[in-house]
Amino acid sequence: MDGTGAWVGAGGPRFAGVRRIAVLRGSGLGDLVQSLPAAEALAAAYPDAELTLLGMPSHLALLADRPSPYRHLVELPVRPGVREGTEDPAATAAFLARARDQQFDLAVQLHGGGRNSNPFLLDLGARHTVGSRTDDAPELERSRPFLHLQHEVLRALEVVGLAGAVPVGLEPRLALRPAEQEQRDAALAGPPVVVVHPGATDPRRHWPVEHFAAVVGALLADGARVRLVGDAGDVALAERLLAAVDDPHGWVTSSVGVQSMAELVATLAAVDVVLANDSGPRHVAAAVGTRTVGVYWVGNVVTAAPLGRSRHRIQVGFTTHCPVCGRDLTEPGWTAERCEHDPSIVADVDPGRVLADVRALLADAVQERQRAASGRTGEVDGQAG
Repeated sequence: MDGTGAWVGAGGPRFAGVRRIAVLRGSGLGDLVQSLPAAEALAAAYPDAELTLLGMPSHLALLADRPSPYRHLVELPVRPGVREGTEDPAATAAFLARARDQQFDLAVQLHGGGRNSNPFLLDLGARHTVGSRTDDAPELERSRPFLHLQHEVLRALEVVGLAGAVPVGLEPRLALRPAEQEQRDAALAGPPVVVVHPGATDPRRHWPVEHFAAVVGALLADGARVRLVGDAGDVALAERLLAAVDDPHGWVTSSVGVQSMAELVATLAAVDVVLANDSGPRHVAAAVGTRTVGVYWVGNVVTAAPLGRSRHRIQVGFTTHCPVCGRDLTEPGWTAERCEHDPSIVADVDPGRVLADVRALLADAVQERQRAASGRTGEVDGQAG
């Protein structure tokens, strides 16, 4: 390999004298997780450099005190197209002044098409810039086209390839903190547990609550325990799901809206299977090594589905037009405005198929538990001897 990043796409030579790298990645939790292989590639290509993440509060909460490619974690200011909200121009100006004081050698735009993020990146004042761009976005020193149907992991790897960063892995990985690993180890002795996350940022990606309820009811009949997770925006969904499930043994519990990020990660790491829509918690669960079953809209299969199938399964909704107004949903957002309707576009996913996937992965997880228990027993016997 010659360091050009050609494993993924045509790259460029490494920049000389790079000691400080800024990586811009806003948006949701899953977006940050999918950018981790690109950050790892940068860290490997520039081993003497310090990486700084310019990200969202949820990103900082996820990575704080956790081994990662990043040395520094910095919260983005509100800026249209970078971080949504009401911008405080003085706060943005102060942020950019502090960034310029850092004298970044390389700034990397992993945020998107660049219409808003490329001007922001250029304002950081880095010596070198790389990123992706749509036709109407400002040029960076090295750019690649932002094309709609591409997996986000590979898109980010192509971007860092422009700076000569060769992939060192494709699957996003998150290291567990010691307390999280302890919780995972302790759970090995308990009953099978499935976490269910019924929400997603885009309500159109919500699998209907009654479908989740059908799967949860069958899992309870199998003897599994179920735990619901999510943020404050998922509380109403969780309440509807709890009301729809017959749970005479009290085997369904909910931590929706009350967990910190650290508590959520520990929960996702300590269960056997996570069943979710295409959402941040599903991405985090996969990154900490937990088996997942995901309900995906067909377009997001291309951009965000897990790459492997040994520990992850997907079921796909094939609705391509809005069920209310008929608008084509396959056009990218920068060329076709989104309609105002929010019906589920994954309602056609069959609960029976989802249940079969969960059961299959639960069986794998039980076998893995048994092997782990046998290994520990062997160690104890060997010590006793």
